[in-house]
Amino acid sequence: MTPRSNVSTSSGNGRLPLECPASIDEHALVTRIDRRLLPMLFVIYVAAFLDRVNISNALTMSLPKDLKLVGVQKNIALTIFFIPYILFEIPSNILMKRFRPRVWLSGCILAFGIVMLGQGFVTTYRGLLVTRFFLGLAEAGIFPGSFYLISVWYKREESQKRFTLYWCSVLIATAFGGLLASAIANMDGIRGHHNWQWIFILEGTSTIVVGIVAFFCVADFPENAKWLNVEERKFVIARARSMDEAQDVTPRDVLAFFKDIGNVLGGVMYLGVVIPIYSFAYFTPTIIRTYGYSVVQTQLHSVPPVAAAMVLCLITAYLSDRAKVRSPFIAFGIALTVSGLSILMTVHHNLAVEYAGICLVAMGTFSSGAVIVCWYVMNLRSHAERAIGTAWMIGFGNCGGIIATFSFLQADAPYYHTGYSICMGATCICTAAAILYCGSAWRKNASSRGETGNGRTFQY
Repeated sequence: MTPRSNVSTSSGNGRLPLECPASIDEHALVTRIDRRLLPMLFVIYVAAFLDRVNISNALTMSLPKDLKLVGVQKNIALTIFFIPYILFEIPSNILMKRFRPRVWLSGCILAFGIVMLGQGFVTTYRGLLVTRFFLGLAEAGIFPGSFYLISVWYKREESQKRFTLYWCSVLIATAFGGLLASAIANMDGIRGHHNWQWIFILEGTSTIVVGIVAFFCVADFPENAKWLNVEERKFVIARARSMDEAQDVTPRDVLAFFKDIGNVLGGVMYLGVVIPIYSFAYFTPTIIRTYGYSVVQTQLHSVPPVAAAMVLCLITAYLSDRAKVRSPFIAFGIALTVSGLSILMTVHHNLAVEYAGICLVAMGTFSSGAVIVCWYVMNLRSHAERAIGTAWMIGFGNCGGIIATFSFLQADAPYYHTGYSICMGATCICTAAAILYCGSAWRKNASSRGETGNGRTFQY
């Protein structure tokens, strides 16, 4: 018999600690969950985000000239992705609950790869718009669905490290995209294709392979996990507070969810941080190109800010889980973002300082964004709330993607005063929403203590 874990598992809702059964080694069980759940989700989103933003690399090549893009057409091509992406977030999470993650997530990433491959063969602006639209439709379920799935497997004090590990897939994709694009830039003319076409062809093909593998490797919800025995499944569900695992999400659940202002604020917080995140993801190569670098040098210089951001994300995750608080780490990330944007708005003739500003923005936005997601999602209390809440947060927040795609226009180069000002305003919105959300959590905890005498239900 496996030795009993010495760790008492708190349900996180003010009730008595949940004792680990004598037949279960809790630490070994969590390690098994990590190995089964996180690697495949990480690979899926590396592929998805890489395919989503690789157009930013293609735009520094000959794509605008070859497709005869003029004016704001390239910005429209970026924006159209977000229309289906935003609209289908909540329906997608509801469908994932019905069809199970293994089927739904693998199907989404497979469809995404097929469309990306097709994007490598477009010859007109209209064709580019069509493929970008279907990319948004295919990816709508991946990011919120993955956060939803992670949230039902872990306790709060374990969650930030796991959320951040998954969040780092965005950073890996951004950094790898720059390195890959710098190599593909030299493939111009091979087999009669332009270098920007090879970006879409190679990455689309890789994503199709990921989709096929994902069907066999993605973990389902705990109640459907055949690789756990019955006792282990019950224990995982109880420790993660997933108390209504057998229920489907109904329209009544959706309406009840939006009656709580705290639930609504999660989307506003994410909107505020997403605008600078997408601005960084889409336009850092364009901004760096204005410093006089070649195409290859531009792609290579887009990597260090991402590496710095990933290091800070991992440090923040460790400290946040250890301290069991979230808001101070969000405040630190916001302070870095404001500092970086202030530099970029005021310094115009010192490349080293401007580049440092880009690094600060990347570090601040990505580190605070990871904590915001974990803070909000893990304060949601049931399967229904997490299905709706993750989709609402990602869906509404990604309206910021639309704003970001029109923030850095070619007419504003090289100083981009409008873009930096929009990012600064969005950061202020994020700050205000986070303060209000913290107040909402405090009020709910006070109400909970008054009614039951128990401790904190909602994290600060």
